[in-house]
Amino acid sequence: MWRIGHDSSKSDNISALCPQKARKSTRIHHICREDRNNMSTAGKVIKCKAAVLWELKKPFSIEEVEVAPPKASEVRIKMVATGICRSDDHVVNGSIFVPLPVILGHEGAGIVESIGEGVTTVKPGDKVIPLFTPQCGKCAVCKHPEANFCMKNDLFNPRGTVQDGTTRFTCRGKPIHHFITTSTFSEYTVVDEISVVKIDAAAPLEKVCLIGCGFSTGYGSAVKVAKVKPGSTCAVFGLGGVGLSTIIGCKAAGAARIIGVDINKDKFAKAKELGATECISPQDFKKPIHEVLKEMTGGGVDFSFEVIGRLDTMAEALSCCHEAYGTSVIVGVPPGSENLSVHPMLLLTGRTWKGAIFGGFKSKDSIPKLVADFLTNKFPLDPLITHVLPFEKVNEGFDLLRSGKSIRTVLKF
Repeated sequence: MWRIGHDSSKSDNISALCPQKARKSTRIHHICREDRNNMSTAGKVIKCKAAVLWELKKPFSIEEVEVAPPKASEVRIKMVATGICRSDDHVVNGSIFVPLPVILGHEGAGIVESIGEGVTTVKPGDKVIPLFTPQCGKCAVCKHPEANFCMKNDLFNPRGTVQDGTTRFTCRGKPIHHFITTSTFSEYTVVDEISVVKIDAAAPLEKVCLIGCGFSTGYGSAVKVAKVKPGSTCAVFGLGGVGLSTIIGCKAAGAARIIGVDINKDKFAKAKELGATECISPQDFKKPIHEVLKEMTGGGVDFSFEVIGRLDTMAEALSCCHEAYGTSVIVGVPPGSENLSVHPMLLLTGRTWKGAIFGGFKSKDSIPKLVADFLTNKFPLDPLITHVLPFEKVNEGFDLLRSGKSIRTVLKF
């Protein structure tokens, strides 16, 4: 009995006689090979490389880790690419608390390796994006049409585990914590089914990984949270990857004027390329930047976005909005132990102050649609990716982030 892929001469004969059959046989061969690969690892512990953070303010250590197979309602993913996000660095420097040791990373894309009992929404071989904001579909938040911060999240009171309270990572005989239900700085990771979503098989994973966090957070803050109106004036504080994504969102929503604000003028050209009509640096003025913006816009902007995570710029972003109808959105993650004091009159006259995680998007519902929009050229991702490095150079990627030399560095496995 002839088996596909066994005898190359027979395969060549089929190619000559019927190209369509040859293509079909090649596809079947690949599928069979995938199945064999999955069968070889499914249900077993996988040893692989991961970047482990053992101590705060220390470099990541590339370690061999053991990744346990998924339990019921869990999915094991072979990571293909992951972006380096500022929030990961907030953990390293201690601004965001998570239990250590930990495998960070939350902006990734990969392929399902195996699934646990009862998983129905993904299968081995599917391209997927892990979700740092899960969508359980059952809690009050998931059932609310305008809310997205699922109550099953591990963001503000992080346990560092999957939903059953345990970890799937082991290194040097010690359990290693998960990071906000994702942990993408590992060749393999395990997530709960509520924390992963299938995407179009045509999607380039080294690009759409940005949709897992940075791009969607900025873009959604403009189009979904603020609901920027056509012809409006916007100010975006912070021109990193998320800030630039906010600019893309403002432009997509039809804003007539988009003012970028940053002390790093090297970022101005990219901001203008993506839709900013002008850029200013607070260091060029002797008065507070909110006063400058109010003078520039005849009373204040319609929409402002704070995409840095500093208390002083949050106050400036709120104050630069028009007092009667301006809306300001907090996008950046603030320091964990500080509070912001604001005079009530800033809001009493008509301003709106808002915030949202992940751009207000319900993750499972929205990510496949955003990937589809990217594939039909409704927004760009390429300009946001300034560096692509092998996964082992994760520390170099963080150096680029901290020095302001990169917008987004993507690590490839």
